[in-house]
Amino acid sequence: MRNYFVIYLILAVSCSQPTKNRGDLSKVDSLALEQAEINGLLANEGLQRCQWFVMDWLAKADSTTGLIPRNLDESLDIWNAQDAAADNYPFMVLTAALTDQNLFKGRMLDMLRMETQLTSRLGNLPDTYSFRKKGFDSEEYDLFKLLFGASEYIKDGLLPLTEWLGPSPWSERMVTILDDIWKYAPFETAYGNIPSTNVELNGEMLQVLSRVYWMTGEGKYLEWAIRLGNYYLLGDQHPTRNFEILRLRDHGCEIVSGLCELYATLSLADPAKKEAYQPHIHEMLNRILAVGRNEDGLFYNAVDPVNGVVQWEGTADNFGYTLNGFYTVFQIDSVEAYRKATVKALEILNQKYRNYDWENGSADGYADAIEGALNLYAREPLSSTRDWIESEIQVMWSLQDSSHRKNAQKWKGSGIIEGWHGDGNFARTTIMYCLWKTQGLSVQPWRSDIELGAVTIDNGIILSLKADKDWTGILRFDAPRHRTIMQMPADWPRINQFPEWFTIDPKKVYEIRDMTNGMSTKYKGTQLLEGIEFTLGKGAKYAIRVLPI
Repeated sequence: MRNYFVIYLILAVSCSQPTKNRGDLSKVDSLALEQAEINGLLANEGLQRCQWFVMDWLAKADSTTGLIPRNLDESLDIWNAQDAAADNYPFMVLTAALTDQNLFKGRMLDMLRMETQLTSRLGNLPDTYSFRKKGFDSEEYDLFKLLFGASEYIKDGLLPLTEWLGPSPWSERMVTILDDIWKYAPFETAYGNIPSTNVELNGEMLQVLSRVYWMTGEGKYLEWAIRLGNYYLLGDQHPTRNFEILRLRDHGCEIVSGLCELYATLSLADPAKKEAYQPHIHEMLNRILAVGRNEDGLFYNAVDPVNGVVQWEGTADNFGYTLNGFYTVFQIDSVEAYRKATVKALEILNQKYRNYDWENGSADGYADAIEGALNLYAREPLSSTRDWIESEIQVMWSLQDSSHRKNAQKWKGSGIIEGWHGDGNFARTTIMYCLWKTQGLSVQPWRSDIELGAVTIDNGIILSLKADKDWTGILRFDAPRHRTIMQMPADWPRINQFPEWFTIDPKKVYEIRDMTNGMSTKYKGTQLLEGIEFTLGKGAKYAIRVLPI
C-alpha cells in the first residue's frame, strides 16, 4: 500500500472574497494565479469532453464481446486492429485512467483481455473480428494485413499508452505483438528480414523499436531497427534519393521521423553507426527542406523528391510529425537550419492558419495539427504558437457539438464527434492539451466539478484548485517519463508522446506553500510522485506555489 502524505491548508481563498485575499499577492503572482484558474476551467472542459466521447462510444459497443466497432456508419459489424484498436480504444483507456479508475480497471481492461482472446490469429498478431460471425471476418488471413494492423495498433495506440501508464497489461500486449511482427517478418533483404516494403509500416517500426529498445534494454530491438535503417539509408531505398513519391503527411511521413528516431538512438547506443548514417540523414532532411515545403515552411502532402515536383498540393496536417525528426537531428548535430525550419513553421500558424481546413472539416485534421504544434511548443515555447493552439483547440472542440461537423445531425447531443475511428484522436489531443494546462498534474478520483490548473513561474509552478463540493483525494505530480518509464537518455520529440511540462526530480525536496497565508510544507520528490492527499472544501479556491528547494 502506498504511503500518502497530507497537505493541511489552513486557509483557502474563498470564492466570495477573491480580492481581499489576493491583495497580499504580488502582481506577478496574482496574474499567474488568474491564468492558472483559466487553465483549470479549460482542463476541466477538455476532460469532460473526453468522458462524453468515451461513454457515448461505449454505448455502441458489441453487446456480446464488449468491443467497439470500427466505425458507426460503415464497418459497424467489425473490430479491427489498425483502426478500432489503434486510433479509438487506446484513448478511451487513457481517458478512463485520468477520470474514472473503476472504468479503467474494469471495462477497459476487460476489452483488452477480450481483444487478445478473440482476435489473436497468428501467434499474437490480431486479425479483423466480425461480431455477426462471432469469429474472424475472413476465412484465411493475409500476412501483410496482419503485420500492418499490428504495427498500427502498437505505434498509434499501445505505445502512447505505455509512455503515460508505464508497465501495464497494455505494454505487455505491445511487446508480445512486436515480437511476433518480427518473428513472421517475411521480406528478405541484404540486411536481414523485415516486415514489409511499406514505408508507413516500416516508419512505425523504426519509431517503436527505437523506444522499446531503451524501455527494455534488449538489443534485439535495436538490431531490428538497424535492419530497417540500413535498408533505407545504405541501400537503394533512400527516401529522397530513390523514392518517386514521398508523402509528407500521414501514411508515409512516418519514415522520416522514424529514421530520425533511430538516428537519435544510435547517437548514444552506437555512435559509429550514427556516423555512417549521418550524411544520408542530412541528405534526406536537406532535400525535404528544398522541395517539400510551401512558402510558409509547412509541408506539401506529397512530392517527387528526385525531380522536385509537387505531387499532391495542399498542406499536411501532420507537419509536426515530420518536424519532430528535424528538431531531433538539430538537437544531436546542431544543424541550425533544422531548428530554423521548425521555428518558421510554428511562427506562421497564428498568422495564416487559424481555423484552417486541414482535412475537409474533420476534427481529425485539427487533432493532428494541434498535437504536432503542442509537442514542438514544449521545445520552442513561442507566444504566437501558444495563441494558435488556444484558438484551434476551441475550433476542434466545437466540432463535437457543432452543426458544422461531419454527421452533425446524426450525433446531435452526443459526445460522439464524427462516428468513425478518428474520434479517438480528438481525445488524444485534448488530453495532451489538458495535461499542458495542468502542467502534468492530475487528481484521483477525478470529478467533473474539480478545476485544477497550473502555470510555470520561476523554476516552479502555481496551482489553482477548486471544487463545487467537498472532495478528498490524491494530487499526483508528473515524472520525467522519457527517463522513468521509457528509460530513454534524452527527451527528443516523437509522434504521439505526451509532452513533459513540470516534472518532479525524486532526488530533490520541494516546498508547497499556501499563497494566501504563507504556510508551507516540505516534501521529498518521491512523495510528490507517489501522490499526496489533498482536501478541497466546497466552493473554496486554493492557491499553491510549488518550488524545488
